[in-house]
Amino acid sequence: MLNSFGRPDRTAKVLFAQRPRTNIRRSSKISTATVAALLETPASNGTPTSRDVTVTGFVRSVRKQKQRAFVALGDGSSYEPLQAVIQPEQAHGLSTGVAVTIGGEWRPSPSGKQQSHELHAKSVKVMGQHDLNNYPLQKKFHTPEYLRTLLHLRQRLPSNALLLRLRSQTIAAFSDFFTRQSFVQTHPPIITSSDCEGAGEAFTLNPQNDVRHQNGKTQVQGTPEPFFRAPKYLTVSSQLHLEALAQAVGKVWTLSPTFRAEKSDTMRHLSEFYMLEAEVAFLETLDELMDVVEDMLRSVIHQLQRKGMADEVLSAYSLDASAANHQGAPSDRKGLEQRWLRMVEKPWPRLPYSEAVEFLQQAADTKKVQFEFPPAYEAGLQAEHERFLAQEIGAGSPVFVTDYPTAQKPFYMAPSSDLPENSDSPPPTVSCFDLLVPDVCEIVGGSLREHRLENLLRSMQRQGIKIGKDYQRQLEPANGDAYNSAPEIGSLDWYADLRRFGSVPHGGFGLGFDRLLCYLAGVPNIKDVVGFPRWYGRCDC
Repeated sequence: MLNSFGRPDRTAKVLFAQRPRTNIRRSSKISTATVAALLETPASNGTPTSRDVTVTGFVRSVRKQKQRAFVALGDGSSYEPLQAVIQPEQAHGLSTGVAVTIGGEWRPSPSGKQQSHELHAKSVKVMGQHDLNNYPLQKKFHTPEYLRTLLHLRQRLPSNALLLRLRSQTIAAFSDFFTRQSFVQTHPPIITSSDCEGAGEAFTLNPQNDVRHQNGKTQVQGTPEPFFRAPKYLTVSSQLHLEALAQAVGKVWTLSPTFRAEKSDTMRHLSEFYMLEAEVAFLETLDELMDVVEDMLRSVIHQLQRKGMADEVLSAYSLDASAANHQGAPSDRKGLEQRWLRMVEKPWPRLPYSEAVEFLQQAADTKKVQFEFPPAYEAGLQAEHERFLAQEIGAGSPVFVTDYPTAQKPFYMAPSSDLPENSDSPPPTVSCFDLLVPDVCEIVGGSLREHRLENLLRSMQRQGIKIGKDYQRQLEPANGDAYNSAPEIGSLDWYADLRRFGSVPHGGFGLGFDRLLCYLAGVPNIKDVVGFPRWYGRCDC
């Protein structure tokens, strides 16, 4: 090697000479395997060339006999446990919940056994302390309500571990779809300057030093000084920031936590949940946007089926006798299987909101169904209406309901039909959709975005969103009072700038990720598909 003067660099030679030799680790005959991998592996035939295996996990149950003992072992990789055959003396200290390492030989089970293969143990090692007498997850039925008091432990149950893996593989399937479609994954902020939906349900941030605790209660001391010079919030949607990012790279998506300060405790709502959101620039029709959503979900379902996750979810559902006994859950495996099939077997119906309301009213008038809330155009769709539409219009498949009344939707949505620039009158409907599925109801909402500056400003005004002085002067140049009362810079002036500087037609959508998991897993309560759910009055660990 030459130095900067073109002469041999002796320093470099010394440095290279002093590099330590790396020891190449040789492969061992003993390999650590997951339970899932072992259950899929043909057993050894007992010949001298067979390899021993080692598996780690938690004991689900122990059955002791005089000459041997049987351990059902799980590690979260499979709903089905692995059966290990051990000597009675090796079973000492083993009980439900104990973490162990078992080494031995993987052999065929005797004929007539439920499991085709089993692990004949040569060594059993307890890996950590376990308080058997007080362990709260003994081998018996536990209600979902009880398990919600044990959020830090319930993940060890086979059904909850399966939900974690379903979540992981579903994320991977979405990522694969968006990569193939040339979307760019992004990370929009969690702390925002506005409530995107305009519903006033955002959590406001306060610095810790502005909060004191007295008699077990949390109180804010006086009027806290804003950490960011003005009040900021936990995001209720990443949409507005995604619109900005989409104008840079065309198509973007994110899977991010969102927060709603709703004081409700229902089966479909949480205070913290994950939203999958996407924005597409240069998109001009709602049908194009719905095509993206339909293709996306079909692709995800197909990949989950190819990976074997669908079969495992369905098998687990048929084995869990308690799963089908809850309101909103399929009655059996066939019912859950129909959910998966209806997602992929035919095109999804699309109908305008007005036709949906007429359909509901006709069903109520003919006594086909009795609603608690009579359907009305101005009142919006209730959950019972959405369930009925998905079941009757879609025959169990998802259904797009489009073109909702303007008064029911946020300020940023484009009108269903073209309006003249600078129109003072609001459009009767906006170009949007909700995707409805049986039982779970809405899982996706999307729209074309209003990309014309003055129409957007007027929509913001109609919904009480303050705009800055510059935009107020542009909108109403003769209205001095409105100008004087306007802030110097509105909290969403940056969003209006996206229309001012190189605006393009575009649209996007948000998918309730946790609701989708509920639908695919047959779990009726959203609190039970999230590892550590937060809802009104509950944030335990």
